[in-house]
Amino acid sequence: MKFGQWLGLVALLASLVLLWSLRQSLLHLFAALVLAMAVCTLVGAIKQRLGCSRPQALLLGLALVTLVLTVLATAVIPPFVDQFTQLLAKLPAAASILIELVRNGLGQASRMLYGSGAENLAWLRNGLLGDSAIGPSLSGGALRLLGLAGGVGAGLLQTLFVVAVALMVAAQPAAYREVAVLLVPSFYRRRFRQVLVQCGEALSAWMGGVLISSLCVGLLAAIGLSLLGVKLVAANALLAGLLNIIPNVGPTLSTIFPMSVALLDAPWKAVAVLLLYVAVQNLESYVITPSVMHHQLRLLPGLTLTAQLVFTVVFGPLGLLLALPLAVCVQVLVREVLIHDILDPWRRLRLES
Repeated sequence: MKFGQWLGLVALLASLVLLWSLRQSLLHLFAALVLAMAVCTLVGAIKQRLGCSRPQALLLGLALVTLVLTVLATAVIPPFVDQFTQLLAKLPAAASILIELVRNGLGQASRMLYGSGAENLAWLRNGLLGDSAIGPSLSGGALRLLGLAGGVGAGLLQTLFVVAVALMVAAQPAAYREVAVLLVPSFYRRRFRQVLVQCGEALSAWMGGVLISSLCVGLLAAIGLSLLGVKLVAANALLAGLLNIIPNVGPTLSTIFPMSVALLDAPWKAVAVLLLYVAVQNLESYVITPSVMHHQLRLLPGLTLTAQLVFTVVFGPLGLLLALPLAVCVQVLVREVLIHDILDPWRRLRLES
């Protein structure tokens, strides 16, 4: 290799190292772009409905968002926090009941397999599920979680950064899109501008679909829990709707809290809650989501789970939250740039030759 090639290789490696060190900042920037796209989608809907100018639609959209956040802060969040605190307080007692049920079940299985006097599974009942202060450890973990949530210094600064950048981009989306277009070679700028527009449309479709889907899941969970007589319906339903944003992982986490509350009343209620949430998630996956996202990119479940794992390992918890919008953008880029613009012409050249 010549000196210029070695220099280019060193520059490429240095760029990759720099990008890796800045991955958290880049993820915050992407979160700001996702939020800006949400604002732009709302502004576009208001502009289309009312026929007003973009600045007026932006002001109306921000006023509407402020009004919704104010209502949530005054009417929804206080009772949710109160009920969620009660949920956390009930987890240790529910864990103790669950452990006792499992120990009794293992004891019955041991007697059925090895006779009434046998203790062949005693090591499992007494060691793995013994009285190891799991309840207090869960309580301590919940308190540590609340303490971690109280340290909002760095998180607040990051949130302010994301919101500020999102508002700046939402005010002039075309100008910022042109800045991104200038970063690619001149011969590809027109095509890259089309790809960015397609990424924005895909994100808008995803966000609209997720919003409708989460509202439906929360409403169905509230109705089902009310019919079953489970306590703390509002907190559990709101958790189900919020965690529905995170596919695969979120619905599983949302099941833990209502099952814990139901287990304190009766074991059959916990099983009924599990069946309810399985039914709601299947209804969401096969009926609601296909109905509201028929214009959205289809993400295969295996690819979704892989994206969640990869982005969580690389970016941490925020990567898990943003795994789906990242996967949506990556799929558009792979389809349009890699397949349509690189592989398809290469294949045609090979066939012609």
